[in-house]
Amino acid sequence: METRNEIQPLEIAPLFKSGIVQSRAVGPFRVTRVLEYSGPTHDPNFLFPGQNHARAFASQRSSLAPEHWVPAMNKLVITIQLWVVHVGGNIIVIDTGVGNGKPRGTPRMNMLNGLVLPWLEAAGASAEKVTHVIMTHLHPDHVGWNTVLSEGRWIPTFPNAQYLLPKPDFDYWGGKHETGDPSTGWFGDSVLPVFKEGLAGFIDDSREVGDCIAVQQTPGHTPGHVALWLRTQGESAVFCADIAHSPIQIAEPDWNTCYCLIPDLARATRRAFLSTAAQEEALIMPMHFGAPYCGYVRKQGNGFIYEPATWP
Repeated sequence: METRNEIQPLEIAPLFKSGIVQSRAVGPFRVTRVLEYSGPTHDPNFLFPGQNHARAFASQRSSLAPEHWVPAMNKLVITIQLWVVHVGGNIIVIDTGVGNGKPRGTPRMNMLNGLVLPWLEAAGASAEKVTHVIMTHLHPDHVGWNTVLSEGRWIPTFPNAQYLLPKPDFDYWGGKHETGDPSTGWFGDSVLPVFKEGLAGFIDDSREVGDCIAVQQTPGHTPGHVALWLRTQGESAVFCADIAHSPIQIAEPDWNTCYCLIPDLARATRRAFLSTAAQEEALIMPMHFGAPYCGYVRKQGNGFIYEPATWP
């Protein structure tokens, strides 16, 4: 097994100035984000049902607008992106977005034709070179680039990678798919094919992935949701996926999204995660935040606030 001492530091330089691809160092690791899309897409009343949006958004306006919330539209900015970790000989992709050519019930996700794969290659993560694909949880906007369409069938996008995902989510959505639930077409085109090719397995907190990523069970949003931690040389960073969709949930940790399957557990998980992230001064790297897409959780009184990070 590769040891930490064998991991060579990477020189970090800005790859592009477009904001589509951005890289930073976390100790000896290079962390890169690749944008699939981002925009003011969600009504707060839909994403956070039953909350006092006017009060909360007014109190947090300076930290939310315009990167995370567009007041003139009253729409939340939601991003879909892929995170990549380069370390030693490993290239690890964390969550795989919506994907191209996928029939989806949500219009903004339906039959996309984007340039994620060329941007991944530009960032040094061409499909053939990727060694691991980790899914923090199973939702259609986190699994889409697992597969691509070839001669009428869905095949693994990353043919040399080990695909890892949480078993509780596989069991939950797999059970629904087996009953013919029409809302689970994504499971058939983006999850099952990597199992059929023998590339997939289950992730838990018993071992590190790629000898660098520690797995933390963070259920609530889905039964098996996980957070993925990099801890090295006194630094902490965490891919926290959908523990929070927006910085408003850092100020209002009891707010669940309409997608949280186990509401009380999601709230407890979020509060515990925010406490740990603040204590460790960890860089948090969610899936759905607007620019600059990552930041820090800071204590403020009895609660928390979000502090955006900067890119080198």
